[in-house]
Amino acid sequence: MGTENKTVVAVAGIGYVGMSLAILLAQKNRVVACDIQREKVERFNRHILPVRDDDAERYLSERPLDLTATTDARVAYENADFVVICTPTNYDDVQNRFDTRAVEQVVEAVLACNQRASIVIKSTIPIGYTRALCRKYGCERIYFSPEFLREGCALHDNLYPSRIIVGMPDERPETRRRAETFAGLLSEGAEKSGVPVMLMGLEEAEAVKLFANTYLAMRVAYFNELDAYAETHALQAGQIIAGICADPRIGSGYNNPSFGYGGYCLPKDTRQLRASFGDTPQRMTSAVIAANEVRKGYIVDQIIRRAQKCRSAEKTPVIGVYRLIMKAGSDNFRQSAIHDVMKMLREKAFEVIVYESTLAELGDYHGYPIENDLERFKAKADVIIANRNDRALDDVQDKVYTRDIFGSN
Repeated sequence: MGTENKTVVAVAGIGYVGMSLAILLAQKNRVVACDIQREKVERFNRHILPVRDDDAERYLSERPLDLTATTDARVAYENADFVVICTPTNYDDVQNRFDTRAVEQVVEAVLACNQRASIVIKSTIPIGYTRALCRKYGCERIYFSPEFLREGCALHDNLYPSRIIVGMPDERPETRRRAETFAGLLSEGAEKSGVPVMLMGLEEAEAVKLFANTYLAMRVAYFNELDAYAETHALQAGQIIAGICADPRIGSGYNNPSFGYGGYCLPKDTRQLRASFGDTPQRMTSAVIAANEVRKGYIVDQIIRRAQKCRSAEKTPVIGVYRLIMKAGSDNFRQSAIHDVMKMLREKAFEVIVYESTLAELGDYHGYPIENDLERFKAKADVIIANRNDRALDDVQDKVYTRDIFGSN
């Protein structure tokens, strides 16, 4: 394998998944990361990360890693033993499925220069997609390995994984050996010992990813509905949630109320799972998606009630949005529920301003004015909405509307 007895791994895509995986594997293997964005590659080679991740920054600065990045696909793939695909697969509302074109482009690039590499897809994909790729390209070396990473702490989750899953196209000894080898690379890079390794069929592995994320979305939607009931009936939601989650069968994960689930994974994965059912009867997945939309509408109604108390004949209340991020410690606000809340407020003719430290150099965000100075922002806003509360708002808590009960992610 590879050179100097090191396994050579190419990682396609330097987002939070590819970045963290490249760093994890580069501890003991030779890793070449590949991305089509030249600036991102150049910055990564200078140890500047594409997203915030404290553990990744620490590993880059403190650990001897055999890691380089390039925009040249041939350079990345031609000598690789494994090519791991971590390209984005956004949900296409027109096609009603993930946009997997970037995944196929990588597969084609690998097959054009390397006929021995095993290809492992980490990108989230529809159930049945990997097997369809195997048939399309006549290749029996394509695997699927779902990732279970949180943005902002992706490397930590790779270092301390709950499980390692590799989906295989068949049960031949050589196929299983390759799957075991890849799972071993992930295990060797982890700091957690004794991580469970599960080898299964392609479709089963793909289903694990979509059903796991839909379950998490369901928990978010459930506790958000509980919170709405408590708020409208003047009950203490935190006490109710604490009592429920003391049951070990339920546990305390994903129980902090919010403006709705969002982020890069849950919205698109729930919709893809709903589409995957086809003619198979289902109600719960559709109900989870619908509940999330209901939650955002409810939040808007509560904000408007708060704002109407500030309304005067001379001035329309100003709604201040404190941060666009989905959760504390993140710098990403893709598909954040706050976007829909802002849109609905603007449609109701409210003035909306934004404080978002990651956009400090911009004057506006999709037409919403950005106030870069936090003190001016707090002074201008009549109501401040915060998906996640912050100590920086302690002096204006009388203005703040949040459903953040536990001050956690």
